[in-house]
Amino acid sequence: MPAPKPVVTRFAPSPTGYLHIGGARTALFNWLYARHMGGRFLLRIEDTDRARSTPEATAAIFEGLRWLGLDWDGEPVSQFERAGRHAEVAAEMLAAGKAYRCYATPEEIAAFREAAKAEGRPPLFLSPWRDADPASAPEGAPFAVRLKAPREGVTVVRDEVQGEVTWRNETLDDLILLRSDGTPTYMLAVVVDDHDMGVTHVIRGDDHLTNTARQTLIYQAMGWDVPVFAHIPLIHGPDGKKLSKRHGALGVEAYREMGYLPEAMRNYLARLGWSHGDEEFFTTPQAVEWFDLPQIGKSPARFDFAKLENLCGQHIRASEDDVLLAHIEDYLAAHGHAPLPDRVRAQVLRAMPGLKERAKTIPQLLEMARFATESRPFEPDAAARKALANVSQRMLIDLTSRLQHASWTASELEGVVREFAQAESLGLGKIAQPLRAALTGRTVSPSVFDMMEILGKEESLARIEDCAEALTTNS
Repeated sequence: MPAPKPVVTRFAPSPTGYLHIGGARTALFNWLYARHMGGRFLLRIEDTDRARSTPEATAAIFEGLRWLGLDWDGEPVSQFERAGRHAEVAAEMLAAGKAYRCYATPEEIAAFREAAKAEGRPPLFLSPWRDADPASAPEGAPFAVRLKAPREGVTVVRDEVQGEVTWRNETLDDLILLRSDGTPTYMLAVVVDDHDMGVTHVIRGDDHLTNTARQTLIYQAMGWDVPVFAHIPLIHGPDGKKLSKRHGALGVEAYREMGYLPEAMRNYLARLGWSHGDEEFFTTPQAVEWFDLPQIGKSPARFDFAKLENLCGQHIRASEDDVLLAHIEDYLAAHGHAPLPDRVRAQVLRAMPGLKERAKTIPQLLEMARFATESRPFEPDAAARKALANVSQRMLIDLTSRLQHASWTASELEGVVREFAQAESLGLGKIAQPLRAALTGRTVSPSVFDMMEILGKEESLARIEDCAEALTTNS
């Protein structure tokens, strides 16, 4: 018994726009299955639509896949560059009697369909050239090459997600393989490319299911092995309607710009239509270990920003501090910001255990790290000004005097501030919150005392003194 073929999957986007979230999930499922099976994941750019395909869109697809961490095997294939091979296969089918030249004009086809519609018949075009004597062909007239599809019986697709799906052959047309200008159609090109690339499993959206029936006829006409198909349901919005931009049908680069971690995006997209028990949070290695086609559901998945953000927060908390720092630096670079100075990098890294406890995205991490990344004097926001309204300049000066003699550790600093609060007959929070506002210009931050230890004595006292002077100026 021959050994089974190694699994080969592919992702085949059209470079006519950004890599949208549905395409990203399709790429992820193909990547996960190939990696799970120890196979290969290939990339093909379906750029035959020359009017709409752009180099910029192709570059965006590459960049989006790289950011998601979906590495492909071998070089990307351009479908347009394989047009000669597609025409060659069409010629083989003509020679074998599996296809024919159709000289019907667009006007004749339109008239046929109008008449069929008027008579209540299906508008499926039945070419008079299917069984015509080739000698009767008009000399020099343009022609399309059509598949000679079976007119009787059924075509069956045994789908790994949808189950067995059957079409009556009388409902499938003699699809065009080559247009009258000699260019191949999508239907032919996809089949030839998948065959030549050795694709064993085609995982794609269920909007391609009817295409699969028609493409199966091409495989059968050529005597080629039909790949395993798995048609995954489309993604819907939280309201159950087709995903649109208002739901989150954005390009992958938009999620990068919003500051989601690629690890979180992989986790979330994997859960959109696939499951492993009740697991919601998992790592990429776990997803590779667990992923299989039978666990893909038949119902459309619903995109939910709140769940994505919550999941991203879990991944932030689970990430190593240096990994998060690298994400922060990538985010800053992508938004045109200068690299962090070494001193600031060191401070952010030291603060990371506290920063990541409450952040759900990179911008939230940066906001929490603001005390280290921005320079004094700080301009307090409205909440910070309100907190500072509860303290006087005298209190800040007295506190500064006490802090001057503290050993600069978080625990020692907390003890000094606690003693000061007691001396002022105040709770610790009544001093710690204004102190936070003085140090950061905000009322939300990591631990006040951890920040002070990280900033150091000189910088911390200078910020408090800045605030004391501002209180004098504003009084």
